[in-house]
Amino acid sequence: MIIGDRLREMREAKQLSQGDIEKRTGLLRCYVSRVENGHTVPAVETLEKLARAFEVPLYQLFYEGDEPPELPTLLKNKPSDEDAWGNSGKDARFLNKLRRLMGKANEDDRKLILLLAQKLARR
Repeated sequence: MIIGDRLREMREAKQLSQGDIEKRTGLLRCYVSRVENGHTVPAVETLEKLARAFEVPLYQLFYEGDEPPELPTLLKNKPSDEDAWGNSGKDARFLNKLRRLMGKANEDDRKLILLLAQKLARR
């Protein structure tokens, strides 16, 4: 999908001119034209302004269906995960403390610790 084509399609469907978009967003009409003709790729902030001007949620600039797309389930809680190491008790407290300390470490120290953990895991 070329975003410029989609934006022009949405603008024309709402019967708005590029000048109307300029008034609603503060973007110059010539910039709107450049985006629609594929000469410029808009930033996310610009896309948010355009979505507000069209009075639609941001996802509709990229999605042509009537309903929002179904979100994939990225993390499925499996019954066997309940018994996994670090989910509860002393192990969970240890992992939480390790996470906090790793967050405070500088990048070089984190790399060194992860390298050491990889080498130990291979044994």
